[in-house]
Amino acid sequence: MIAHYPALLVTIPLLAAFVIYGCSWLHKKSCLPLALLALAISCAVSIGLLAQAIAKGHISYHLGGWQPPWGIAYEVDPLNALVLVAVSTVAFINLIATAGEIEQVFSDRKGAFYTLYLLFIVGLLGIVVTGDLFNLYVLLEIASITGYSLIAMGQADRAPLSSLNYVFMGTIGACFYLLGVGYIYIMTGSLNMADVRALLPSLYHSSAILVAFIFCLVGVMIKMGFFPLHTWLPNAYTYAPSPAISLIAPLMTKVMAYVMIRLILSVFSPAFTFASLVVGHGIVWLACLAILMGAILALSQRDIKKMLTYIIVSEIGYIVGGAWLGNNTAMTGAVLHIINDTLMTFCVFLAVGGISRKLGSVELNNFKGLFKKMPFTMGAFVASGLSIIGVPPTCGFFSKWYLISGAMEAGSYSFVCVLIISSLINVILFFRIIETAFFAHSDPGNRHDYLLREIGEISLNTLIPLLMAAAGLLVLGMYSGTVVGRVIQPALAGIL
Repeated sequence: MIAHYPALLVTIPLLAAFVIYGCSWLHKKSCLPLALLALAISCAVSIGLLAQAIAKGHISYHLGGWQPPWGIAYEVDPLNALVLVAVSTVAFINLIATAGEIEQVFSDRKGAFYTLYLLFIVGLLGIVVTGDLFNLYVLLEIASITGYSLIAMGQADRAPLSSLNYVFMGTIGACFYLLGVGYIYIMTGSLNMADVRALLPSLYHSSAILVAFIFCLVGVMIKMGFFPLHTWLPNAYTYAPSPAISLIAPLMTKVMAYVMIRLILSVFSPAFTFASLVVGHGIVWLACLAILMGAILALSQRDIKKMLTYIIVSEIGYIVGGAWLGNNTAMTGAVLHIINDTLMTFCVFLAVGGISRKLGSVELNNFKGLFKKMPFTMGAFVASGLSIIGVPPTCGFFSKWYLISGAMEAGSYSFVCVLIISSLINVILFFRIIETAFFAHSDPGNRHDYLLREIGEISLNTLIPLLMAAAGLLVLGMYSGTVVGRVIQPALAGIL
C-alpha cells in the first residue's frame, strides 16, 4: 500500500468526487462525510510521502507500470512533498471550517460544490506530483476549470462575470504553456521532465528552446497572477463564495509559483535559466514592480477582500523575485515563502469569511468595534496580518529573512529595499484595520454576551480550525529552521 501512495494521493479524491456527485442525487447527507474522508486520507498520504521523501530523497512511481519517458511518472522529492502536505492540509481544514456555510448556502447544490472542491484538489495535487509536462497541462486545466466554476457560484451579480474574465485570462495562460510544451516536444521528442532535462543541454543554443521557455514562463505567470498579468485576480477572489476563496486564494497562485520553480530546476535547469539566459535581472526588476504595485493598490482599497487580493499580487512578487535571484539562499526563501504564504493567506481569508458571514460586508467602516464583537476571529486576523507583515516569531518573518539574505548575497539591494517598503505598507494596511476594529466606537454591548454570541453564531467547527491556523503561523515560524534544514536545502543541494 505504501508503495502506491503517489497514485492514491490523486485517485482517492478523484473517485470520491464521482461518488459524491452520485450521492447528491440519492443521499445528500453522505456528501460531506465522504468529502471529509477523502481529504483526510489524502492529507495522511501526503504526510506519509513527506516522511518517505525525507528518508529516501526521491520517490518515482510509474503509472500503469509503463517506464518513462514513454509512460507518465509521478516524482516525489522533499520539495514537492512539502507542497503536497500544504495543499492537502489546507483543503481538509478549510472544508471542516466552512462545511456549515456550504450546507446552508449551497443546500440545493452542495453535491456539485463538493465535487468541484475535490476535483480542484485533484488538479493541484497532480500538478505538484507529476513528472510529465503534458500531464501537468491536463491537471492544470482540471484545477482551472473547477476553480472557474467555484468562483462563479459566488455573488450572483458579480461572480459570474469575474469568473468569465478569469476564464479568458486562464485560457490564454494555458495556451502559452501548451505552446511551450509543443516546442519542447518538437525539439526533444519527449514530455518526461527528467528526460527533457537530460536532452536539453545540447539544444541550449536553439531559438526554439528559448521560445518554449518564454511561452511556458508567460503561461505560468498568468496563472499565478504575476503583475502586470494579474488582472483576473482581484475581482475573481473578491466575489467568490467564502468557502471557495479560502481554498483557491491560498493554493492556486502558490502551486503555480511552485510550477515555475520546478520548470527552472527540473526541466530547463539552472545552467540554462541563470547562465545561458540574461533575463534573470529583468525579471527581478519586474518582481520589484509587482511587490510595490501590489502593496500600493492594496493601500487604495476599502474592501478588505480586494485589499487582500492585491497583497497576494505583492506576495507573488516575493516568490518570483527570490526564485530569479539565482542563489541557494534566495531560492530557499522563495520555496519557504510558498509554504508560509499558503498558511498566512488561508488564515486571513478564513477569518474574513467569518467576518463576512457575520456582517454581510467587509468594508473597512464595518470593522468598527469588531474586536469586542468577534474577539477570536479578529485575533486570528491579527495573527495572520502580523505574519504577512513579517513580525517575528511568525513564519512570514523567516521567509522574508531568507529572501533579504539571498538578495544581499546577489547584490540586488533594490529587491531588499522593495521588501522593506512593502512590509512597511503592510503595517499601514493592517494597523488601520486593527485601529478601526479596536478603537472605533460601536454599539454598546456586554463583551461577555458578544463572546458567547460569536461562539454560537460562527460555531466551534469554524473557530477551532481558524485558531489552529493562527497558531500554525507561530509553530511554522518556530520550526522554519527545521523545515529549511531537513526539507528544502537538501532538495536544493547541488542544484544551484
